[in-house]
Amino acid sequence: MSKNTVTPYKDDSLGKKEQVTKMFDAVSYNYDFLNRILTFGLDIGWRKKVVKIVSSNNATTILDIATGTGDLAIMLSEIKDAKIIGLDISKGMLDVAKEKVIKKQLNNKIELVLGDSEKLAFKDASFDAITVGFGVRNFEDLDKGLTEIRRVLKPQGVLVVLETSQPSKFPMKQLFKFYSKYVIPTIGGLFSKDKKAYSYLPESAAKFPYGKEFNNILLKNGFNTAKAKPVAFGISTIYTATKK
Repeated sequence: MSKNTVTPYKDDSLGKKEQVTKMFDAVSYNYDFLNRILTFGLDIGWRKKVVKIVSSNNATTILDIATGTGDLAIMLSEIKDAKIIGLDISKGMLDVAKEKVIKKQLNNKIELVLGDSEKLAFKDASFDAITVGFGVRNFEDLDKGLTEIRRVLKPQGVLVVLETSQPSKFPMKQLFKFYSKYVIPTIGGLFSKDKKAYSYLPESAAKFPYGKEFNNILLKNGFNTAKAKPVAFGISTIYTATKK
């Protein structure tokens, strides 16, 4: 593992993938509550924008990678005739997602599977659209994960990635830096009992490539028309790319 790799627990005996799985298993039952607090509920609107992009591409077979507690998969189920597979590496997060899917009676539209985004157990060209909400920065091997996504995406299929980014303008840049460094770990640690997890999340976001840099990574891995659209003054960014 590279010295520059950001991991939750700084445990050399475990790779990033194992540490991320352990972290999300630990925080799964408080994750939704903390997400709403720490994003002031803005994440709901960001996900709605992702759904709008997917819907506009007439997608019906959809893979939601790093589905977590299922929020995005559930929103995607509102698309007419859509069938969604939500995939995540954390059993703890999927357990929460399953409870929500059952409660909303969406079993006929959403299938939840435990799986590795870098080793997708699907045939080539299986999906019209693939979404990843706040998940790509947790990939152990980003290029490998994107290559797998491209493999299972149909020709002209759309990839939509929602990921945290970094505001660049005053005063949001300074405010967000303070909020990420001090507020998120404090509140996250208080409610989740895992301060390391909520130190990792903003730290990994700060070091992850965003904007044009991430667009270039998408293009390098065989996607085209990669576009980045910042939301909420650049706190997050929505990336849209198609398969050649």
